[in-house]
Amino acid sequence: MEVHFNDEAFFVLGIQLNLNIMRIYLLLLAFLASVAFSVSASTQKWGYVNVRENAHMFWWLYHVESNATDAPLILWLQGGPGSSSTGFGNFQEIGPLDVNLKPRNHSFSGVGTGYSYVTDESAYTTDVSMIAADLVTLFQEFMHTLPSYQKTPFYIFCESYGGKMTAAFAYALHQAIQQGEIKCNFQGVALGDSWISPVDYVKTWGPYLYATSLVGEKGLKSIALAADQCVNATLQGKFTEATELWSKLESVVEEETNGVNFYNILSWDSQLAVSAADHSDPLRQLFMRHVAPTQNDALSDLMNGKVKQMLGIPKEVTWGGQAGQVFEKQAGDFMKPVVDIVDKLLAQTDLQVIVYNGQLDLICDTMGTEEWVRSLDWSEMSAYYAAERHPFSTQGSYPSGYMKKHKQLSFYWILDAGHMVPADAGEAALWMLKDILNMLH
Repeated sequence: MEVHFNDEAFFVLGIQLNLNIMRIYLLLLAFLASVAFSVSASTQKWGYVNVRENAHMFWWLYHVESNATDAPLILWLQGGPGSSSTGFGNFQEIGPLDVNLKPRNHSFSGVGTGYSYVTDESAYTTDVSMIAADLVTLFQEFMHTLPSYQKTPFYIFCESYGGKMTAAFAYALHQAIQQGEIKCNFQGVALGDSWISPVDYVKTWGPYLYATSLVGEKGLKSIALAADQCVNATLQGKFTEATELWSKLESVVEEETNGVNFYNILSWDSQLAVSAADHSDPLRQLFMRHVAPTQNDALSDLMNGKVKQMLGIPKEVTWGGQAGQVFEKQAGDFMKPVVDIVDKLLAQTDLQVIVYNGQLDLICDTMGTEEWVRSLDWSEMSAYYAAERHPFSTQGSYPSGYMKKHKQLSFYWILDAGHMVPADAGEAALWMLKDILNMLH
């Protein structure tokens, strides 16, 4: 049987955070990280759901050994598209174990990603609406299989392109709940460094790099010219062309900055730029820059070795084996914004909408995030902007970040963190999580 891989999902239910400070049920979709090593098998569940014909989505759940009914259920969605929640998100960002299977101090996506797979080329998803529909189907089956979680407070946390998927999934899930198709105590979403409005990000790359001394006036002009081409194609509805122009824009950024890391401007990764430059296809270049690094040798060996064996994954399934196809199939949707969906979440639901961003992120820079937030049509935006911006600290007198809240909408600015906030600023991310869940007092 020929197997293709598309999107995946990772739930983590009931994960112990920071020496039992809090209990959280964490669900990683298509993450497939149910490892027994130093995490008891009795605190984990996993399985596949056939979300469509020829499309099989994997889920994995960590849960606490406790009778607590107030422990929230959190779903983590990775980006890419094509990056694995169960692999990268689990072992390198938020899971209870790191890639060396050591306990983490601060632990708290479509078919074809990770262990999820399709058995026919036509079953790949091509836009976030398809991914959202698959996730609704998976979640419906999950709640049917484990009805004890129907009343558990449920949140979706995400990163990068996972934010775009989260917005679409959240709105579709809310509708399914309202229509009585799913029983779920859905509370809110946390959009972390999320690809919500591509145009706002590419337009601010140049000014951000210039303000941080990473390019001069010549570099600023070169980046602006390439960004304008990408933006114009997007505004004209030429979305696949816009995605290819976005790849070329990134090459300009790499050249003008001598290889700055798109995920943390205080890092350089010349090898990543070289690997991308080896491919003439713009989409392949994007994959090499943004998805391939999340499937490094150590993680791939773990996921296709001990984890695969422990979880009983089908032999013909290779973790991350078709992530490139997942990315390419989404090329026509990649540059489309979902700001309108975020607006619907604010205007048509009572869900919490949390936005958080790492200070040092380039690809989803804070300037771009603030631009799309500013464009929201929510009737309470004036009051949101009038709200006070407060610092928060995890230890000592120096701020770890800043926050602002008004009714449903919250924004957290995380200092000393790039794109992967949980990995770069674990204590600040944990503080934010507890604040969102009202566990600080």
